[in-house]
Order: sequence, then C-alpha cells, then structure tokens
Amino acid sequence: MQDHNMLTYIKDVLENMPSDWLNLTTHRLNIYDEKLAKTQFLEQFEILYTNHNSQSSSLHELPTAFDYIRLGHPLSCVLEWVIAKTHHLKAEHVISFSSMTIPILAVLRKNLLDNKNTQIVYTGELPDFFNTEILQHVYGYTFDIKHVEDASAISEFDGSTVFISQQDDIYNFDLIPNVDFFININAQLGSILLINGEQNEGYISEIQHVRRRETIAMTPANTLVTLKHLVEQSSINHKTSTIETNKTQVLASIKEITSTGIEALVASSGLSMQYAIMMGLIHDAFEKHKGKSIKIVVPPNCYGGTNDQARRIAACIDTVEVMDLPVDGGKDMVQSIDIVLDKIAEEDAVPYIIAEIPTNPRVEVPDLIKLKDVLSKERKTRDGETAIDPVFILDQTFCPNVHFLGEDNILSTVRTIAYVSGSKFPSGGQCTAGYCVANKKSEALMDNIKLHLRLCDNEATDLQMEILAKQLPSMNQRIHDAYKNTREFVTFINATLPEANINFVSEDLAEQGFTPSVFSLDLPTKGNTEEEKESYKRALNLKLINLMINKIPNESKYCVSYGQLKGCYWTIPATSTQGTTKEGDKDYIARVAISPDMDLERHKNVFLDFVESIS
Repeated sequence: MQDHNMLTYIKDVLENMPSDWLNLTTHRLNIYDEKLAKTQFLEQFEILYTNHNSQSSSLHELPTAFDYIRLGHPLSCVLEWVIAKTHHLKAEHVISFSSMTIPILAVLRKNLLDNKNTQIVYTGELPDFFNTEILQHVYGYTFDIKHVEDASAISEFDGSTVFISQQDDIYNFDLIPNVDFFININAQLGSILLINGEQNEGYISEIQHVRRRETIAMTPANTLVTLKHLVEQSSINHKTSTIETNKTQVLASIKEITSTGIEALVASSGLSMQYAIMMGLIHDAFEKHKGKSIKIVVPPNCYGGTNDQARRIAACIDTVEVMDLPVDGGKDMVQSIDIVLDKIAEEDAVPYIIAEIPTNPRVEVPDLIKLKDVLSKERKTRDGETAIDPVFILDQTFCPNVHFLGEDNILSTVRTIAYVSGSKFPSGGQCTAGYCVANKKSEALMDNIKLHLRLCDNEATDLQMEILAKQLPSMNQRIHDAYKNTREFVTFINATLPEANINFVSEDLAEQGFTPSVFSLDLPTKGNTEEEKESYKRALNLKLINLMINKIPNESKYCVSYGQLKGCYWTIPATSTQGTTKEGDKDYIARVAISPDMDLERHKNVFLDFVESIS
C-alpha cells in the first residue's frame, strides 16, 4: 500500500476500533505477554493491514499492547506505527508521551549513565517550565542548549543531538542526518519522540522504561485527536480549555475527602505524582541539608513501580541511596522503621520513607499510634547532634477515604505526604490521574513538589481533570459498597475453604475506617518438599483465576485493576505489579479486587465449583 492507502486504512480502523481502546486504563493480563509488549500487538495489526482488514471483530481480537494504559495502549501503538512507516523506520523508533519534557529527560538520563555529551537544539521557544539549572543541579544531567532558526543549521556534534520543535502537526518530522533524537511537542497533546539511526537503537528500551516509570504515554483521547488529524493531513485545532473549572471542583473534592487544608496537586498518574514527590524532596534536601546523603526507604516487595522508580533515581544521583523496609508477611512496619531510622540518624543522613497503608498485597495495617511515635522520635547522630526528622510518603491507594493528615488525625504531627493512584477509586478506572496532599507540617515541601511536577510536565490533562471532577464526589460511597461485597466474599471463602489463608482487614480495622476492597488468598497446598508445595500452590492459583474468568467472562478478569466501577479482578502480584521486584521478595498468591457492582452470588457459586474440584 502507498501512504494514501495506509491513511485510508487507519481512518477505517478509527471508525471501527473497540471502545476499550479509548476507555480502559488497565488491560487483561491473560492476553498480554510483557516480553512482547507492543511488538505482538503490532505484528498482528500489520497482518490485518496487509489483508485490508479493519473489521471491528478483528481489531477486538488483537492482543493487549501494554498492561497499563499509562505506558502505552493500542492507539499510541498505531500512531507510532504510522509515523514510523512513513519514515521507513521500525515502529519502536517512535515513542509518544503525554509530557513535553520527559522525552528530553529520558535521553539525558541515558547519557548521564553512559557519560555521553548531549546538545539540545530547538527552534521557536522551549516550554517556560523547562528549567536548565534544576535539571543540571538536582537531576545531575549535563547538556548544552542552543537555539537555531532552522534545523538545517545543526552541525555535527560529539555526542547526542536532540532537536525540539514546537508545532501543531505534531506527527510531521523532517529528518536530517545530524540529529539523533527529534522531539515534536504540542502543549495540548504532549510530545512524540523519533529515534534516528541504527546507532541509537540502544536508547529505545531505556526511553520506554522512563515512560513506564516516570510519566505516561500520550493519552488515548489525545492520541485519537492526533491520529484523526494525521489521517486528514490537517493541523490540530486548539480547543478552549475547561481545566480550571474542573480543577477547582477536583481540589475541593480532595480537600473534603482527605480532611486536609493544604491545596492538593494532581498528576497524570500515580507514578508521575510519586516522581514529583521524590524529586521535590531531593531538591529540598539539596537546599536545606547540603552535602548530606539522602536515603529513600522502600519496602522490597511493594508495588514494582514504586520500588523500581526509587532505585532508578538513586542510580542517577550520587548522594541518594535506597534502603529496604520489610513491612509485610510477618514483618512489622513500625519495628522496621525504627531500626532503619536509627541507622540513618547515625549517619546524619536525610530519611524519606515510602510505604503503603494498607500494605500490598497482604493488606496489613500497622499500629498507627506506634507508627506516629516511631516517626516522631527524636534521634541523635553519632556526633550527638539532633538527627534530621523523616518525611513519611504514604501511598494510601487501597484506602483513600481514611483521614491521616487532617488537624486532629493520626499523622498530623509527623511530616507526611500522602498520594493516591487515580486509576483506582478516584476515577473508577476511567483515567490514570493521581493526586497528593500534605499536612500542615509538610506544607513547605509542596512548593518544590509542584515545581518538579510542572518541570516534568506531568500535571493531569484537561480530560483527566474532567473525569476526576465527575467521579470523585461518589468515591467514598463506592468504597463503602465495594467493601461490603468484599467482606461478604471473604466470609464465604472462609466458610467454604477454611484451610485457605486470607489476608484482609479485621472487623476492628474496618470500624476504624480501613475498608479496602482487595484481599489476597493463600490457597492450601500439598507436597513432600517446599518446592513441590510452592509449585502446587502456584498452579492452583492459576486454576482458580482461569475458572473465574472463563465462567464469568463479563465480570471476572485477569487484571491488576482496583477500585473499578464494575466486576472482579484477579492477579498474581509476583507476575504483575511486582514485575521488577527481586525474586525472593515476590508474592505468588492470588490478589482479588472487588467492585461495588458485581454478581456476587455467581462468584460464590463458581468458587464453590473450584473447592469441589480440588477436594
């Protein structure tokens, strides 16, 4: 096919595409192979293209491109494929971002680790939030920056040349040999990065991983806009933004939900928010504790993105080190924090602690009074000086309704920042945007966090704010209803399969407000050796999950979702959310997430079938 025929085909695809391509934030893991992320989808998409097949049923059968929509999705893959095809490149050479800044940072990160020079060349203007001084002194990136009237003026350079162009037709690239990375940016849509030349193929996986951990892909809605204009070969029409109206509503809802008085920050995803928190805190440490080492304390088995992102930051900044915090499966969070803070105090270092409450996947809640006491405890350095007090970074995604930071709440007297992944309860699974709040004790930290959220261009998009404005007011009711379903299902499993070990909150904790709608299930096992027992249990996990999704395909899914509006979601943390976690810290158990709207009786009946099949 010629380009005209290709664009005609893409137009047909856009008319016939499944609604999930636009609306899902997390996809089914049973039709997803992480090792073949994007490539498997595009290989089969290419076959459809070759056969002129754009039927809705055929598009629906394509495998999942990425497990999370924030790091890629069918529409972003199609956009990148079309642009690459136009320039006779492999599809992996084109990567789209919601952020205008992060693709630049992705190249700078790789070159920092490789000790390679970078020059950033641009026409027109750079975004006003691109802060050269902070990128060099906080992130540690080194680069030269140069303005040109025309790309043809770019000369050879000993290192990488990044060319940035701000334009409406974000999908159009004029390739020239002296440029290694072309980045087209558009304030309404985000950016598209094109990796030029085989000599730069080593950057592809590194840049993809930055998109996975520190930001999100161009959103499905914005990708669709871009593709439609690409097909029509027209410029993007700039719509009037309604973000300020929606933002006012969102911030008011967050304030009411969290019982905090400090204005919240809203990011494009939970990990985008976490990245801004971490870089903002590191910036604060550079300003207030010059020359001191910074310790990021993270549970080794926590959500893979959190763990991985912390270690990636430490890899780039010499003064930052990650320390493990055992919190789950028999380990006491409070005791672990006490031990690790004593060590950090002795070294006169700056402590930042990231932890989930309830923990994931074991759904454990520490003694909160003891937690407050251990975080408030005054410690001494080895020289007898007062040690730097910690900042507690609380991921409360499982229970965003619990009040931790308000004036009279349990952590009001401890420097604490709390954040929530928005693809869960805040949006009901309709967008990825996340938010963070602070107590009064941490108010001074929010300015730097906001600065880094803007610098990375990771603030929530207009549509994300619109979705949150609509969904947040009903969040607490959805949490209540989902918890009721979860408690009933857990009670049923306890009665039906008493040998199983269920990790869920107690009735007492629920009365205190901890009402998650997720539990983990350790199924009974058998065998003569530990290896045989573990192997049997893992097989049983999959048997249960497969039975559920096959018997109740409209509701039960093999997926990592949580806080969705409908259905029931099953996953094995070790093979999904803990993807980058060290093998010895992974949890090969079943994690189950329940929604407020599901056929609970049907799920009970299928679980009963499972129990009978193994008895």
